[in-house]
Amino acid sequence: MRIHIATDHAGLEFSTQLQHHLAQQGHDIVDHGPLEYDPVDDYPAFCIRAAQAVVRDQQAGVETLGIVFGGSGNGEQIAANKVRGIRAALVWSIATAELAREHNDANVISIGARQHTVEEAIGFIDRFIETPFSGEERHVRRIAQLAAYEDDGSLLPDPRATASAPVGGESADDLDPEAG
Repeated sequence: MRIHIATDHAGLEFSTQLQHHLAQQGHDIVDHGPLEYDPVDDYPAFCIRAAQAVVRDQQAGVETLGIVFGGSGNGEQIAANKVRGIRAALVWSIATAELAREHNDANVISIGARQHTVEEAIGFIDRFIETPFSGEERHVRRIAQLAAYEDDGSLLPDPRATASAPVGGESADDLDPEAG
């Protein structure tokens, strides 16, 4: 499997160790940076490029996933999720790694390098990679709703819009910032 990896200064040493582990398992590793330690580097460009590469590879039929790191993993997850077609999950346990794939068909995980040991992160990553998407209808349906919103902004109807009595004295239109 091809694994795209990106980080910032906080995760650079972490990333190097994890790349070594993944290469030993036979994965094709693509490092999107940084190449050297810079205490004031910015993660968005690294993480967005890794996410873009995951989407390109998946569209080309290449089996691929992405892993992004930072101090907490939060910003890196946000950056990856800005790329159309990415479902990046912040992972902090074996269970969240497994559920990210099984229920959400996540194609990128984000891990906080300052929050976990390398051994813990290896466990999360290994579980993420080995766990298949369940394909259950409810999960497929929800992922399709996310994709529809990403594509054209469509959402399922708001059930409050058909309620006979306004909530808190407000009409459904009052609750919708897009309404007129």
